[in-house]
Amino acid sequence: MAKLYSLRREDEPSVFAHLDWPTLIIYLLMVIGGAFSIYAACYDFDNASIFSWTEFSGKQMVWIGCAMFLGLILLLINARVYETYAFPIYIVMLIVLAVTIVIAPDIKGSRSWLVLGPMSIQPAEFAKFATALALAKLFNKYQFSLNAKPSNYVRALAIIFIPIALILAQNETGSALTFVALFFVLYREGMSGLVLFAALMAVVIFVVAVKYTESIVMGMTAGQCSVFIITQVVMVCMVFAYGKHFMVGRNVFFWFLGFDVVMWVIDKIGIVYPGLPIMIGVILVAAGYIGFVAVRAHMMKLLAPAATAVFAIMFLFCVDFAFGKLQPHQQLRIKVVLGIEQDLRGAGYNVNQSKIAIGSGGFWGKGFLNGTQTKLKYVPEQHTDFIFCTIGEEEGFMGASAVVILYVLLIWRVFKMAERASSAFGRVYGYCVGSYFIFHFCINIGMVIGLCPVIGIPLPFFSYGGSSLWSFTILLFVLLRLDASRRQRLHA
Repeated sequence: MAKLYSLRREDEPSVFAHLDWPTLIIYLLMVIGGAFSIYAACYDFDNASIFSWTEFSGKQMVWIGCAMFLGLILLLINARVYETYAFPIYIVMLIVLAVTIVIAPDIKGSRSWLVLGPMSIQPAEFAKFATALALAKLFNKYQFSLNAKPSNYVRALAIIFIPIALILAQNETGSALTFVALFFVLYREGMSGLVLFAALMAVVIFVVAVKYTESIVMGMTAGQCSVFIITQVVMVCMVFAYGKHFMVGRNVFFWFLGFDVVMWVIDKIGIVYPGLPIMIGVILVAAGYIGFVAVRAHMMKLLAPAATAVFAIMFLFCVDFAFGKLQPHQQLRIKVVLGIEQDLRGAGYNVNQSKIAIGSGGFWGKGFLNGTQTKLKYVPEQHTDFIFCTIGEEEGFMGASAVVILYVLLIWRVFKMAERASSAFGRVYGYCVGSYFIFHFCINIGMVIGLCPVIGIPLPFFSYGGSSLWSFTILLFVLLRLDASRRQRLHA
């Protein structure tokens, strides 16, 4: 039992001999690149030292030094400790998140930062690590299978959604959305792909319903009409995709085609009619028909397109309610991304200036410390969430591409370590880490170039901030330790 608490067993080979060095080198390159990017974003002509404590770059160097030391400690700890104390770490983290809601000061409308003397810590960042450990521990239980019984889904979803709820209570929407990435882990462990497909459908319905609300088509808004047309196409395609249901698919196709043509003709003639309830009725009748055939012919797979239709209609009516619950500035950011509003001096200012900065960099960039948009501080928060625009302006397309390549390589190495793990604990934990990286990488760059709403997601290892840097360092180095432990046992 004493060996469990020791840093390293005497009969255990050195962890550094079996470390995944390519991943560690990628990490070091990204951390160093992040330090120089922050220095460039906050460069002051009067104080040119990257180590100046009065500048963000100097503070980041301190966070980097602490992260290196923290990573070393994590590598020396016995790998079994992480699995043994996974649930206690998770529970402690939940308590910290709950306490943060009460004692944290209000900073820009959010209560998510704990002030500890001269520094501030964001517990939501470290909750990612705790949640990944707890989820991995759950899947590593003896004969645990996600699809074995419904209660397993409940347990897995509870681990994911409890921290989401606590972080949302802190009014920190961006950090809470990060945990949604863990659904990719559930998919890897056996969750039906229909769940991810439903999520994709929900995104499409939300975008279409919000964007096209001005014009009226066939007695309903253009957004509602588009959603119903998309639902019809998806239903027919799903019926054909499940095979041997040609007659059912053909019948439903001609029903939809006939009703759509009739409604279009009536609309062109100029007759006023309630298009929305008619279209809902048509889709529900088709879903009922498909469900009846599925039950009668014992073709349970046909229930999927029927359920998809019902889900689409229900979610469509939830869109207005959900959009209305967002904060005004969040609604405006979404409208700016969707092109409904411009607001170049308000919600769209950051993204517009960021795109100008990246575009001005050209192919090779303006050179290190020579970015005009960066030096004149046109882009707010350019050292944190918008750090990628500094890279694009000063290093150009080549520098931005190098950063993207580094992330692709890192994510590939993370998933490679996850797949070669000797236990479900290592595999699930690795996929959690990879999912976090993918979400942050895609959303951050997406919002910087105007493809996603601005939701305050940092770029791992590049954005300024100790909490983000330490959080991702912990996630990555624990995975490196688990992988090294597997390789140690193989060579022991």
